Amino acid sequence: MKEIYGFTVKNHLGKDFQLESNKGKVMLVVNTASKCGFTGQYEGLQKLYETYNEKGLEILAFPCNQFGKQESGSDDEIQSFCQINFGLTFPVYSKLEVNGTDESPLYTYLKSEKKGLLGRDIKWNFTKFLVDREGNVVKRFGPNVKPIKLVEDIERLIGR
Repeated sequence: MKEIYGFTVKNHLGKDFQLESNKGKVMLVVNTASKCGFTGQYEGLQKLYETYNEKGLEILAFPCNQFGKQESGSDDEIQSFCQINFGLTFPVYSKLEVNGTDESPLYTYLKSEKKGLLGRDIKWNFTKFLVDREGNVVKRFGPNVKPIKLVEDIERLIGR
């Protein structure tokens, strides 16, 4: 099976971004939405990024419109929303699907590595996958787990 570093995703401008660029870093991969009850988690994600990015944390946010049509905007509109409302400095990539026949191969891989409490599929926006410096998917967190609750796991992985 392919390792996480073998995947290529699209940035918000539609340009290829190879996850190999994050080799040796801890990654937090999150499917996001602008009109969701969990959208406020962008604030906590930004705080994690500000605190831990220089120590090796990368946050990869992937907008997704599969849950309640809560991310219906274009990539440009999503970028604008994230900047205006949350001042995000971590990358928000191009919108993708996390379940179904058109799901991103990255999400097929993440879900195969760590199943959720109710099975393989992503159940809602702001599901989070934590990846260690060696590229191993070490934990999956449900949408209701706020970013502040990930600090201990992130610190443990950054310290390795």
